[in-house]
Amino acid sequence: MCTTHYNYTQWTKLTINTTDEAVDWVYTLLIDADYGGDICIVPYTKCDNFSPWTFTIELHLGEDTRTYQHIDKISKLLIPLQHNGMIDELEVLEVESRLIKKASIFQRRICDRFLIVPAHQTHINSLPNDIIIKMKPSLAFGSGFHPATILSLQLLEKYVTPGMHALDMGCGSGILSIALAKLGASVLAVDNDAIAVKTTKESVLLNNVDAQVIITEGSLGQGITLGHWMGRKIRNDIQVINNQQKFKLIVANIFARTHITLVKDYQQALVKNGILILSGFIDDYTPSIISAMEKQKFSLIGKEKICEWESLAFILKV
Repeated sequence: MCTTHYNYTQWTKLTINTTDEAVDWVYTLLIDADYGGDICIVPYTKCDNFSPWTFTIELHLGEDTRTYQHIDKISKLLIPLQHNGMIDELEVLEVESRLIKKASIFQRRICDRFLIVPAHQTHINSLPNDIIIKMKPSLAFGSGFHPATILSLQLLEKYVTPGMHALDMGCGSGILSIALAKLGASVLAVDNDAIAVKTTKESVLLNNVDAQVIITEGSLGQGITLGHWMGRKIRNDIQVINNQQKFKLIVANIFARTHITLVKDYQQALVKNGILILSGFIDDYTPSIISAMEKQKFSLIGKEKICEWESLAFILKV
């Protein structure tokens, strides 16, 4: 749903058709491109039964000397998502007037207790046992659009107990770190993306859980060698989480290949009977992930699924 008003001048309209899992990532890339204007997410409406697209993202650039430089920057940042088949080609159209469509992001219930609300919302329809998580719409990576985020929250609600020391591996927006903290855990949140680290810090402060969450630019074990998932440069001096830090729970919402690479690091970072929650992959990868984990003394204890997206929970038996 969008709110509308008109403004007449010369504008450049950018349109991006996306899969549901790409919405958060497009938002994040627009932040990287220093886009601070209006963004609207609407359902994909073209009549095409075979199209992979589920949403259309629209934004406008005002007419100035840097417009085409800005378009070029946005276009280049979107290339990896295009190569992965997650978004369509960027459509650029000159328009004399813009119909500003501000996405009206309302509160969103996930699982039994989590209630995700926009930061600006003052009236919240909540139940006594609800866990409220405030997120800025402009910092939407991992904000609840993606099935993998929902699945991670479902498993956290099942397995987190107060007093746990937890690691959020690849913290993104910080939504999982906030959920962990509000469930009573102390949290180390890490990501090798500087934007994600900045976003997590802002989100943690917004939710008043900064006393429970430590945030750092880093990675676990071999994760330091895998590079950035979008091919961006990462700093050479980011922190490596060493084996001396032990966690009762690790949650990682990242690519399947990264989970498999990190299996030994997961084992070394967990205490005996520690819980490992893995998300960020479709069910084609589930057998290989389970096989890799079982070889390192992990036992599958839980599973959640939305369409082809799947998340797994393991316990470490050593």
